[in-house]
Amino acid sequence: MRLDLRLIAEMIAPRARVLDIGCGDGALLEHLEREKQADARGIEIDMAQATSAVAQGLAVIHGDADNDLAFYPDDAFDYVVLSRTIHAVEKPREVLRQMLRIGRHAIVSFPNFGHWEVRMKLLLTGRMPMTQTWGKAWHETPNIHPCTILDFVDLCAQDGYKVEQWLAVDEHGSRAPWKRSVRLANLFGEQALFLLKRSGAEPRG
Repeated sequence: MRLDLRLIAEMIAPRARVLDIGCGDGALLEHLEREKQADARGIEIDMAQATSAVAQGLAVIHGDADNDLAFYPDDAFDYVVLSRTIHAVEKPREVLRQMLRIGRHAIVSFPNFGHWEVRMKLLLTGRMPMTQTWGKAWHETPNIHPCTILDFVDLCAQDGYKVEQWLAVDEHGSRAPWKRSVRLANLFGEQALFLLKRSGAEPRG
């Protein structure tokens, strides 16, 4: 599995009810079902990938985060996952609100646009940067709301979400040694993962 998916799996308790938004081919769902006996379900906007996941026996429906989360009841899941997708949805703030309505916890991963290499390439070339994490030209990328770690932390504070756990890593899996400093993580972390819950929500069982 992709690095951020492996790290997300580590955050999820055994036998949890999980919804993976933008689940792709279902790699995370399959892993959670096999290794953690989770009740894992997925939503995928790409019909071909959704069909492939269903063909593997996974509980995946065709849909998208911006329009379909409103149909789920409150607290339907223990964890709602959004991996490398929040920067590609039309209404990231509303999607995050819906995630923490239908789930006790939300897990979000995203490439960090504040990484030093992104900043340097933009400064030196005057062009939208391409890195190992940001790997497509500006006219081909699905990213419409790129953000930094600091941006995401600010949004969580504004909307009253408690950050239970966070980490920043590089593409090779090295975890950031600057975990205690969000500002340093924002400079050196290539991608970030956040485990969130609503403020005032009951503790995890």
